[in-house]
Amino acid sequence: MLPLLALLGSVTALGIGTSFAKQLLFPQVGAQGTTALRVGFSALLLLALWRPWRHALTRADWRAISLYGVALGLMNLLFYMSIQTIPFGVAVAIEFAGPLAVAMLSSRRVVDFVWMACAVLGLGLLLPWREGTGSLDPLGVFYALAAAVAWGLYIVFGKRLSHLHSGVSVSLGLAVAALVVLPVGVAHAGAALFS
Repeated sequence: MLPLLALLGSVTALGIGTSFAKQLLFPQVGAQGTTALRVGFSALLLLALWRPWRHALTRADWRAISLYGVALGLMNLLFYMSIQTIPFGVAVAIEFAGPLAVAMLSSRRVVDFVWMACAVLGLGLLLPWREGTGSLDPLGVFYALAAAVAWGLYIVFGKRLSHLHSGVSVSLGLAVAALVVLPVGVAHAGAALFS
């Protein structure tokens, strides 16, 4: 029951946090600045909490962490760019195609495909079919699809880090993600980012 509650808690926090960010931060610093703030502060918090510099890492570990971090940074940036112009729920439904594709490509059992069909059906119910796809901003849909690719890569690269302590891999991965998104946020929001 604990993993289910943790999942529900994280999804709820993501939804609430993203809603507040879109309403309060987007007008101030845009999607790019919002991503830089959220990823940057998350990285600082996790680096202080886990102090990953205490662990010896190989060159292969650093390469894997770098790939993971770039995917994580792009996933966040592209997702926030998508919700500038399309609804949050629709963006999540589109973005979920990434992990769904990874699951489909790695599944071997029939029951896995049954569960994936249920997920596809559920995601299909979230999309605005009655309004037609013409009502969705094409650029927002593109960003959501690109975020889906980044989410898929995040899963693949994250699996390569499974031999490391999760606190180390996530804190260092977020630090790399921050290095990816901070220049974009600063370039877009400028001094407002530091206000």
